[in-house]
Amino acid sequence: MLFVPGDSERKLEKGISTQADALILDLEDAVAPSRTHIAREMVLEYLRSRTDRSRQQLWVRINPLSTPAALLDLAVVAGAPDGIILPKVDSAQEIVQLSHYLDALEVREGVPQGSIRIIPVATETPKSLFALDSYVDCSARLAGLTWGAEDIAAALGASTNRRLDGEYDTVYKLARALCLSGAVAAGVQPIDTIFGNFSDPAGLDADAKSARRAGFTGKIAIHPNQVDIINRAFSPSQEEMAWSRRIVEAFDSNPGLGTIGIEGKMIDMPHLKQAQRVLQLGMRFGIA
Repeated sequence: MLFVPGDSERKLEKGISTQADALILDLEDAVAPSRTHIAREMVLEYLRSRTDRSRQQLWVRINPLSTPAALLDLAVVAGAPDGIILPKVDSAQEIVQLSHYLDALEVREGVPQGSIRIIPVATETPKSLFALDSYVDCSARLAGLTWGAEDIAAALGASTNRRLDGEYDTVYKLARALCLSGAVAAGVQPIDTIFGNFSDPAGLDADAKSARRAGFTGKIAIHPNQVDIINRAFSPSQEEMAWSRRIVEAFDSNPGLGTIGIEGKMIDMPHLKQAQRVLQLGMRFGIA
């Protein structure tokens, strides 16, 4: 998912040429408050001009529901966005509230009922860290959870969210882990946060691969040059596909066994499930 400022015609057009699975048309942090009304009009026009979303979905990040700007931002429903990114949520109750708004707005605008999904940025307030279990069964619109480390650092009064060695400090590692666990518990996609230094491709590659190993299924980009690196990191390699195929074939050939030895390694049911997930992912990307 690639963030694109909603008030930049050049960047909106640039987003089309990327291999991002989705663009996030931003009405919040990437837009100065004095230009938000301009961004709303540009985003709505952009949505209406791109009705074919088969290659690339279009999402909109609105302002927090606690602000007056949020309801004004929801004028974009008339352009039938694929989903809404909701920032600075405290709990799933805000997903329920937004879902009610969308129920009414979809009817008014003639948009198919229930078609607009929701992904909250679920760790941007101190209170939110105590509510990551609240998303289970909260709304059929919920498509994923993502997290952020910048706003919560500001809310906590921290001067930085990093330790001296460059790693996230404890509370932000906790936020990441809770987002991952909360998303999986809710049966939706866990999506990793941004990597802020867009001039460090090696750092992004390492960060994205770490997120995939942890269980995240995608990552948010802030610059077009980050998209291909993220896509590669979240795609199974030929070696992963071959190893996963060996595991699945071994269990298929020995249906009565719960544990199998392959190359001196004991492989059991969790390994089989992971191998099946890798093969399914590879099939989606056309990787043999």
